Amino acid sequence: MNNQIVWVDIPVTDLDRAISFYSALLDGEVLKQTYDQFNFGLLPHADTSVSGCLIESPAEHINEFGPLIYFNVEGRISQAVEIAKSFNVEIIEEMFQMGEHGFRAVLKDTEGNRIALHSSIG
Repeated sequence: MNNQIVWVDIPVTDLDRAISFYSALLDGEVLKQTYDQFNFGLLPHADTSVSGCLIESPAEHINEFGPLIYFNVEGRISQAVEIAKSFNVEIIEEMFQMGEHGFRAVLKDTEGNRIALHSSIG
């Protein structure tokens, strides 16, 4: 079975400070990168593609939303979004392509948690 959780976005208020902290904590280099004018810190990857990144966010966003966990729905993201809709949950972001990084949709689960669905193919 593939990994069920494949990614996490961790919101931070000071990207450079957070990069220093997580680099030391995880004993691996967190790489500062830019994608489409968007700065983030890429967490160290293990021998898999499971990882995450640090994303600059306002403090109130962190307090209200916290980290965003990405669940693997490889090859069936459209179907998974439709299943979520059948539970009458809020779809925060419809499925969209993240360039070479695949597709994602963001929604609230039945308990009000924000989650992301991810697939490398649409």
